[in-house]
Amino acid sequence: MTTFYSRHKSLIYYAIAMGALMILLRSLEFQLVIIKHAFEIYAAIIAIIFTALGVWLAVKLTKPKTNTVIIEKEIPQKEFVFNDAEFARLGISKRELEVLQLMALGYSNAEIGEKMFLSANTIKTHAANLFEKLEVKRRIQAVERAKQLGLLS
Repeated sequence: MTTFYSRHKSLIYYAIAMGALMILLRSLEFQLVIIKHAFEIYAAIIAIIFTALGVWLAVKLTKPKTNTVIIEKEIPQKEFVFNDAEFARLGISKRELEVLQLMALGYSNAEIGEKMFLSANTIKTHAANLFEKLEVKRRIQAVERAKQLGLLS
């Protein structure tokens, strides 16, 4: 039984010789290209160096000079006391207050309707009444105003 190497010994030597010759020819071609295009190669190297220098300088100049220090501090929470006087003065109904509380939790009109077993149009009506009574135009403003008046925690 003959091995692959012994059967194809001359073919393997020929392939190795051809590979070495190809490497030699490619290196000669590469050297000729470098000699022929030396100016372009040097110009490209200088352009790359100046580009890197420009990027480094831009990063250095635009970096903020101050360090930001994050300090975590516990803020004492005072106990929430519902403001009955403002509630009565504004004439807000208990249903409207429920809608306002759910708005503060971030629910949409449809979600509030599902939770309260009301239609979305009814919720929109309650919201419109709340906006008028609190003298605001948006939900976020209504929630902030209610917190300021002591109607929400």
